[in-house]
Amino acid sequence: MTCLSVEQPDDLVSSTPGIAVDFVRDWRQAESRLSAGHRTAFQHGYWLGAWYEAFGDVTPLIAVISDVATGKDIAVVPMISHVRRGIRIVEFADLGVSDINAPILAPDAALDAAATDAIGKALVASLRASPDRFDLLRLKKMPAHVGGKPNPLVSLGRVGSCSLNGNLVLTGDDYEDYRASLRRLQLPRCWRVFSRLGNARFEIATDVERAGEILDVMDIQQEERMRQLGSPFVLNDDAHARFYREVARQGVADGYAVISALVCDKGIVATTFGVRYGATYVLLRISHAGKTWANFSPGLLATERTIAALHAQGLRRFDLSIGNQDYKRRLGAEQVPLTDVSVALSWRGMPYAWRDHAAQELRRHPRLAAYAARLMGRGAR
Repeated sequence: MTCLSVEQPDDLVSSTPGIAVDFVRDWRQAESRLSAGHRTAFQHGYWLGAWYEAFGDVTPLIAVISDVATGKDIAVVPMISHVRRGIRIVEFADLGVSDINAPILAPDAALDAAATDAIGKALVASLRASPDRFDLLRLKKMPAHVGGKPNPLVSLGRVGSCSLNGNLVLTGDDYEDYRASLRRLQLPRCWRVFSRLGNARFEIATDVERAGEILDVMDIQQEERMRQLGSPFVLNDDAHARFYREVARQGVADGYAVISALVCDKGIVATTFGVRYGATYVLLRISHAGKTWANFSPGLLATERTIAALHAQGLRRFDLSIGNQDYKRRLGAEQVPLTDVSVALSWRGMPYAWRDHAAQELRRHPRLAAYAARLMGRGAR
């Protein structure tokens, strides 16, 4: 267990007096510093505890940010450090697994514009002062707010600069009204077709054993789908499989991990995996058994059945995750912008930060981005 404390010297960043940053190498130690706080589903203890255990080939680097005057912790930022092409990079504990990244914020943290700016600058200055000699800070897929509070790290970048976005469905209180808005999907017809199969049913796993059975089928179905598309599939390798099953092991009983399936006498036809925190459910994975069952859109039907079941439990916010596949628009999702941040921590990191900034600016001008892509394509040939 290692802890490095770096307090901001006034002569280094004069605009961040009174902010201290501790870098902790052990997630459990960091979690105990701010066990209660505003967070997204991806900063839940089940998620991050499983993540840091499963992906052991990177170095944990969790920043605990506090107010020097009061001694109170303001935020916890779950990060890692690793080396890529000789560049020492600091980024969120993600590796493409989490849809949204954010700090955990203290319930009573006062986060006006000056405070958010000070927190971001303090984190950057502390990383630059670290004896680890980091080169680049990359913070990707950040929401503008966390639990209704402003995300202080967004101040380091430009809102909406991420190439990805969330996809939020707000169903309202009357689920039949929402379902009626999906009339073109013909989901009632899909359910009738599915119901004609022997012992057809929808279920949400309520114990770890059943959750594991559904996840095993999900891995097989998703791998087959990716094979057909000619794309690599990694979610069933040792690290990813261990991660998802640990999230399920910890989270199924209390409803954090939501693992559902369409089942009939012939087996599991479609599956979903998502996480629930507070009033929001985030859909993360969908699978189905292939073209044989396409006459009732099993993946889409499993998703809608899951939304309906959780709506009956009181949920009204459903995030269909990053990526803009057509089915999300058809389910009524509205795009939610996310923010990327790239900050050079040394001269070695400057070219990478400049490249990231250039890509972010290009995304603001679609025609120019398309032209640049064509030029790069010609160069590759």
